Amino acid sequence: MVVEHQILPYFEWLAQAAVHFIAGIFVLAALSLLVGYLISTISHGPTEAVYRTARVVFTGVAELFSLSGRRIYAIARLSFQESLRRRGLIAFVIFILILLFAGWFLDPASDNPGRLYISFVLTATNFLVLVLALFVSTFSLPNDFKNRTIYTIITKPVCCWEIVLGRIIGFGMIGTLLLIGMGFCSYVFVIRGLQHAHDIDPSQVDVGNQDFNEDRNNISSGKTSPSQRHRHAFTVDSEGHGTTDSKNGHRHAVSRHKNGGQSQYDVGNPEGLLLARVPRYGKLRFLDKTGRPGSPISVGKEWTYRGYFAGGTLAAAIWQFEGVTRERYPQGLPLEMQVRVFRTYVGDVERGIAGTMIVRNPNTGSESTPIPFIANEFEPRRITIPVKFSVDESKERAAEIDLFEEYVADGQLDIIIRCDERAQYFGVAQADAYLREPDGSFAWNFAKGYLGIWLQMLLVTSFGVMFSTLLSGAVSLIANIGTIVLGFFVKFVVNLAGSVIYGQEAIQREDYVYGGGPLEAFYRIVTQMNVTSPLEESFATSLMQWADMGMMYILWAVAYLVPDYSSFSNADYVAYSYNVPADLWVQQCSVTVIYIFVITCLGYFFLRTREIAA
Repeated sequence: MVVEHQILPYFEWLAQAAVHFIAGIFVLAALSLLVGYLISTISHGPTEAVYRTARVVFTGVAELFSLSGRRIYAIARLSFQESLRRRGLIAFVIFILILLFAGWFLDPASDNPGRLYISFVLTATNFLVLVLALFVSTFSLPNDFKNRTIYTIITKPVCCWEIVLGRIIGFGMIGTLLLIGMGFCSYVFVIRGLQHAHDIDPSQVDVGNQDFNEDRNNISSGKTSPSQRHRHAFTVDSEGHGTTDSKNGHRHAVSRHKNGGQSQYDVGNPEGLLLARVPRYGKLRFLDKTGRPGSPISVGKEWTYRGYFAGGTLAAAIWQFEGVTRERYPQGLPLEMQVRVFRTYVGDVERGIAGTMIVRNPNTGSESTPIPFIANEFEPRRITIPVKFSVDESKERAAEIDLFEEYVADGQLDIIIRCDERAQYFGVAQADAYLREPDGSFAWNFAKGYLGIWLQMLLVTSFGVMFSTLLSGAVSLIANIGTIVLGFFVKFVVNLAGSVIYGQEAIQREDYVYGGGPLEAFYRIVTQMNVTSPLEESFATSLMQWADMGMMYILWAVAYLVPDYSSFSNADYVAYSYNVPADLWVQQCSVTVIYIFVITCLGYFFLRTREIAA
């Protein structure tokens, strides 16, 4: 899994985000007051507009502090019942039908079936729930205005705050109910779809059988029976405990016992498919080929997420880990790493590239004996760094060195990775090596994957209710779809706008987008011009670029107001068997609460502009 950005601790993130939130709310409030004042000026004149605008603001603040939970609940319950009458549960029926036939198309014999199954159910759930929230929330209030049923509510002592909040909560309840049902069915589908069993036929113990033999030391090896189009090789030690090799992202435990004087073998459930690994990341830096601090080199890959360093030299990647104590890791350091390989010559493609790992004290510089390993492309490796290191007894030192006494300084430890083969390169990123903490609960991690979908559903529902307070059903639907599309591509839009606005000044940035704005891109398509080729200097070209810059300023401002929907997705964490960090999902919940509050405020003032609300 790619982790391009470090997840900050919650309170550190909150200190940085609070400034942006306060500034955004202040700007939005100022614009709202300005627009309200201009609209009121057209109808009542500039002097009367000041009085009316101030009265709406003070009334809104007073009504906010006089909300009734009973009235909000009543409106939410009516909204929930309305969604049921409009067949809001049809999405759940569609989801069940998808699961019934999904087994025909999902291949459990793929390289990683767990990732395939989890990605499928999370993606299908996300799409169906967002579509449901989109249609349910955007057509409710416009239909009430059209059918004039809203008068029944307005004539009662119900304020606009309670109408907007009640609608959001009611539609959120129907979405939450659907997500609970979908989550339970998805969990059962994933568990049952990945569950399988292998057998070992005791008759294969016959001497001379090529698939199985038992040597004099009572160490057994062989192959299991096929299941889901794969089989495992296994080894059992003299004490009757063993394991299979890794196939399709999992392995099985194997045990041997005597039954009536004959050996019987039991194969356990698959292990490694459904995990919630908890990584402890370190800080990465590089050494150049002379062994001095430097930067990684480029091997011609467009994606610069990973840095590469040459083999057969002093170039290396160094991770510094903190919080390394004997109490936390009494059995040694469980290091997991995934090293990418760039080959300048192919050679034997089935053979990995040799490398070494060294443990070093960051203060004293004391280094351990090299630990060899083989790096294979896309294949993660787990190396347990022992607590005791053996040394050459010819040296005037003890025969063993303690890891924590010799190489750990104030909880800090360096791990150095080098490539041993000349003309070959290792590529690593900061998240490619980590110390593995005890695994979390997969069920809870699966629920956190659905938590991200639930937060997205609440945001779509809130936007739908807000737009429907002012616009017709069709227009509010289009506006909500626009926020969803822009929200999922907000990072690209911001990078595109920055590239057009700053031009050549931003070309050195990694997130620079070539091709220019919409008008320039259309011109390049018509003239079949490459996106990196400079345009001819002319008045028409300058006019086109200035027009693009004006549109990008508007799009850039709108993009910063729309939530980044992609940041709420936890699907990759769950599918790649990584625990969703608490700091991440707490940040997601905080952002959702702030957005819902702002959207509710806008919905209130939009609803007040309606004739019946006046």
